[in-house]
Amino acid sequence: MNSSNFILLALLSSLLSLKSVKAQDWANLNKYQSQNEQLTESPLVVFMGNSITEGWPANFFKDKPYINRGISGQTTPQMVVRFRQDVINVQPKIVIILAGTNDIAGNTGPMTLEQIRDNILTMVELAQSNGIVPLVCSVLPAFDYSWRPGLEPNIKIPKLNALLKELCQEKGVQYLDYFSVMADDRNGLPQDLAKDGVHPTKKGYAIMIDLVEKAIAEAVKELKG
Repeated sequence: MNSSNFILLALLSSLLSLKSVKAQDWANLNKYQSQNEQLTESPLVVFMGNSITEGWPANFFKDKPYINRGISGQTTPQMVVRFRQDVINVQPKIVIILAGTNDIAGNTGPMTLEQIRDNILTMVELAQSNGIVPLVCSVLPAFDYSWRPGLEPNIKIPKLNALLKELCQEKGVQYLDYFSVMADDRNGLPQDLAKDGVHPTKKGYAIMIDLVEKAIAEAVKELKG
């Protein structure tokens, strides 16, 4: 077989292999696509985040102009990819961004604290450039991750939160501090607030609801100017 025929066969083999590979929706754009299309009016608030956002009690959103766009397991680069579809294009007045713990856990690969901060900064800037008021939440406390132990989130999360607080000061954005109210003396979540140490219980969400409603009220005042 001459070299030109070999190259041709190799190319054909590569094309066939590509056809057999299933397309991957890495950022899970499909999850909320149809819900976004069915919206009849723009919400006041979009909640953007991971499982902690997705897990908010459903009745919290009942009869409120809020929508939940949390996806379990997601990291900040995935949220950046879907930010246009799930936030900007639905035209809310406010977006609440709670993200970063899965990045520390390495769910989509190694991430530095600065890279996490920069991804959240990207979402903040995208919101601001589209007339949406962003609220940046502190990452919730976690002493360790059961699915990936030994990564010292109890040390890394406070450092990330310091970067996020500084980001908010620089960009003139409201910083919603869940960590200070919910952390125990190990920089973790106590059992009554999160049985698995990461995902809030009903009592944990009750604390968060009180704080977020106050933050939304402040943001509404900002909108009214």
